Amino acid sequence: MAEHTGETRNEQLQRNIGELLQELRVAQAGVQILFGFLLSVVFTDRFHDASGFEKSLHLAAVVLAVAATALLTAPAAWHRLLFRTGSRERILTAGNRLVLVGLVCLALAITSTVALIAKVVYGGVAMVVMAVLALLLFGLLWFVMPFRLNPVNGDQLTGPPK
Repeated sequence: MAEHTGETRNEQLQRNIGELLQELRVAQAGVQILFGFLLSVVFTDRFHDASGFEKSLHLAAVVLAVAATALLTAPAAWHRLLFRTGSRERILTAGNRLVLVGLVCLALAITSTVALIAKVVYGGVAMVVMAVLALLLFGLLWFVMPFRLNPVNGDQLTGPPK
């Protein structure tokens, strides 16, 4: 039995998989919107006049958005492919790790996009300021504050519940 909940281990794993998949729906919506925006930028007249640095920054944002998409959708695909194989614990352990890396890629993709917009509209100084502010915002809200609210060891972040 799982501690304090009255659930069996299997029930707890099933609930945790469901929670993980629900959380992925939220993150995936953001990735899809960002990816659509990044794809549409290439087909504008202004993009063709962009500097090599701006085009490289755009491509970096696209690659990070693709990586975030792959990482954030993998646990759902794995669950669908393996849901009746008794692999819930392995899916949850690996899925948690992929989601954390996917969130880092998403934060970097958004930061790159904000930096690109700031560079094109206001110049290099604004690009650096906005990139630093975006990184601080994501870093604090997504990674620092959760540790401050509930300090846990690393195994609890990447593995199934104990």
